[in-house]
Amino acid sequence: MVEPELRQVEYSTSDAPNVVIEPSSSSLKLDQARTLAPLSAGEGNEQWREVGEKAYSFLALLPEYLGRFFAEYRKPLVTLGLIFGSIVSVKLTLALLGAINDVPLLEPTFELVGLVYTVWFVYRYLLKASNRQELGQEFDKLKSQVVGR
Repeated sequence: MVEPELRQVEYSTSDAPNVVIEPSSSSLKLDQARTLAPLSAGEGNEQWREVGEKAYSFLALLPEYLGRFFAEYRKPLVTLGLIFGSIVSVKLTLALLGAINDVPLLEPTFELVGLVYTVWFVYRYLLKASNRQELGQEFDKLKSQVVGR
């Protein structure tokens, strides 16, 4: 295999002034530490091949790693997902209500509807003892449907 010949090319412009900066001894040591030994073309290709093989083996096993991770931490991940989803839904609901309240005449209309419903609910269920018992029975029936007892 024939190795390509590498040349170092210096660029200069006639318009730019030539400035020479002499580094101090500490920055010279730092520059020497940063320089890398030049690699031949074969060594560079081998390193790239090794990196590629490592990346390929990791990516090939990634579904297995993720499957084990999700199987092991299923409950905490579901809990975190539900918490995150509920926070997002509350934020969206509040943003929607804020946008609706900014529309003229909708905010007072909704307040009026809420006030009328509250007055009706108090009149219908809370003024008389028999109606309060009916409300308690309805509540117990709803609770048994939700809880399952």
